[in-house]
Amino acid sequence: MPNLPERLKRLRPSPLTLILIALIAYFWFRPPARISDQDRPVPNVQAVSLAGKPLDLADWRGKVVLVNFWATWCPYCRHEMPAMEKFYRDYRGKGFEMVAFSIDDDPAKVRQFMTAEGYRFPVAMSSPQISAAFGGVSLVPASFVIDKQGRIRKKVSGQVYYGRLEDLVAPLLKE
Repeated sequence: MPNLPERLKRLRPSPLTLILIALIAYFWFRPPARISDQDRPVPNVQAVSLAGKPLDLADWRGKVVLVNFWATWCPYCRHEMPAMEKFYRDYRGKGFEMVAFSIDDDPAKVRQFMTAEGYRFPVAMSSPQISAAFGGVSLVPASFVIDKQGRIRKKVSGQVYYGRLEDLVAPLLKE
């Protein structure tokens, strides 16, 4: 029977295994996303937040706005939310706003999730009309960055993280 050091040597991962683990970790924390340039006016979107407050994107003219589509059952959506919350808290006083439209069916489940996680940014339920206004959002997460003049400038198909939000929003705040 081999002694302990010999058994441990056999358990040592190969370099290929280590590379694969590193790639998985990288894409988990810095997931790929497709960012496309847009240049179109923001649609006339009105909703009521889960907190019961009216949301009208036209009221946020003069601010940079992030519109996010997500779902409680989406692991990538759940993974990006802490970064969105931190970004919202850090930039809200600097001319930034956001709203997250949930594509879930049950508002009570969304409200429970937001409360349990302690997220404070505005959330509303999406509808076919809201989704259509942004070009028919069918995959989540999806986000849209709107400039101060009320034009959609970027679409992010995939996860956002704090650094990506800074790269997309900070230049627009300076305009």
